[in-house]
Amino acid sequence: MTTLAPAADYDSLVAGFRWQIPEHYNIAADACDAWARRDPDRRALIEFGPEGTRRELSYRTLARLSNRLANALTAKGIARGDRVAVFLPQVSETAVAHLAIYKMGAVALPLAAVFGPEALRFRLADAGVRALITNRAGAEKVAGIRDALPALGLVVSIDGTESGAEDYGTLVDRASDRFETVDTGADEPAMMIYTSGTTGPPKGALHGHRVLLGHIPGVQMHHDFLPQPGDRIWTPADWAWAGGLLNVLLPALKLGVPVVARRFDRFDPEEAWRLMVDAEVRNAFIPPTALRMLKAAPPPAGVALRSIGSGGESLGRGTFDWGRETLGLTINEFYGQTECNLVLSSCAAIGVNKGGAIGRAVPGHEVAVVDADGREVPHGTQGTIAVKAPDPVMFLTYWNNDQAMADKFRGDWLMTGDQGTMDDDGYVTFVGRDDDVITSAGYRIGPTEIEDCLVAHPAVQLAAVVGKPDAIRTEIVKAFVLLRPDVEPAETLASEIQGHVRDRLSAHEYPREIEFVEEMPLTTTGKVIRRVFRDRVRDEAQSPDHGTD
Repeated sequence: MTTLAPAADYDSLVAGFRWQIPEHYNIAADACDAWARRDPDRRALIEFGPEGTRRELSYRTLARLSNRLANALTAKGIARGDRVAVFLPQVSETAVAHLAIYKMGAVALPLAAVFGPEALRFRLADAGVRALITNRAGAEKVAGIRDALPALGLVVSIDGTESGAEDYGTLVDRASDRFETVDTGADEPAMMIYTSGTTGPPKGALHGHRVLLGHIPGVQMHHDFLPQPGDRIWTPADWAWAGGLLNVLLPALKLGVPVVARRFDRFDPEEAWRLMVDAEVRNAFIPPTALRMLKAAPPPAGVALRSIGSGGESLGRGTFDWGRETLGLTINEFYGQTECNLVLSSCAAIGVNKGGAIGRAVPGHEVAVVDADGREVPHGTQGTIAVKAPDPVMFLTYWNNDQAMADKFRGDWLMTGDQGTMDDDGYVTFVGRDDDVITSAGYRIGPTEIEDCLVAHPAVQLAAVVGKPDAIRTEIVKAFVLLRPDVEPAETLASEIQGHVRDRLSAHEYPREIEFVEEMPLTTTGKVIRRVFRDRVRDEAQSPDHGTD
């Protein structure tokens, strides 16, 4: 089976699970067409517009719309194996586009709505994208770089024919709503998601159709055995990110759980709370930074969440406790990355939950903490979090980057590049990315714990911690702090915050420098982008007038 059978405890859960990955498998056939045949009127999507509009799509409607788009793209010459980019926010057309691409046997390339022209140019050119489905804003961005994209022969916009795009509505309306889904292999490429590129250019992680099956146990685990009667799921994460697409949209469609869609140009905690009430959301994937922002806006009456999963960065004890005290539920932390997602998880329903830990191995996945040579380290020892191959959730390869693929593995272990420790019970604690870990006076310091401590200060809204090069200590801890709206920056406040961390953590971990910022750079999923600050401090360290006190 590829779904979890509810169990009384973790050991029983693991013992009762076996992978059953068929030789032939297609994401759209499983996540859409199968439901359209057996329960066509079942709700698949509930789309809320910014103006308060509401639109519901059944599986029958989703199947017919994706069939029409598949036919339209086929008529335009798009074929099996071609890369088709989806450059749209969280709207119903995004789901339709993905399903249509999978039905054709083409490869979906999700792109975050906030990408600018240069980010787009690199990804579209590197992937050799032949068609792009977007909106007015996206078409405008692409129009300026289209000369640099010789493979891109078709741009389709859901907003009409501006900027050289063809009209999505016209293409779909003219096409037949009957389409024979390609009989793809489970290992046949289905999607390519670009990593953030911590070193060098972003890399395209190519996934097979089996990646959806690989995600199901982890999704079920951190949502306390999804689906349950009345479940309805939402995430603020962009569906272009693995967290939005593979943790929420596609697994929920496969499991028959209605997905709430709502486009947010910028995450607004009050709007998010209101949506959860209006849409009767029962299950949510909310990244830790977004949860910290929600803490600043008290939940209104009517919030009826059954489960919250959180991942992408460490949750922190304060946010974990807030979930229990304010929402009356335990936030289930989980872990994965673009190349191999959702391999560790918590599950409060069976007592698999420990504050500060990112979970235990999801049934079906073998996870360890290893040294630089791929050897498992003793429990309690810091090393690299690694996943044993083969694994259904693991990517096929990096697109056109054999060297990066070779560097990713030590024998059968996929090296995540994340530092962590594992305790005697198998719980993993996240320390930080290899390139986020701070080396100061011989100590290796993870930024997460310090950031958690900083945001626990009543004046602090968000924080990012990086290592700043230092001639004496190698690096010092520097914190960039976004204060709450009613707080003014001051040197005395900086000293107070430093003391807050020093007193709660240790003398070697407190930030020796604090810089107040007016804006915190966030990803589309609400994660703080430490890289921006890391690059800044390195540039400062190289300037002629830089010195240390």
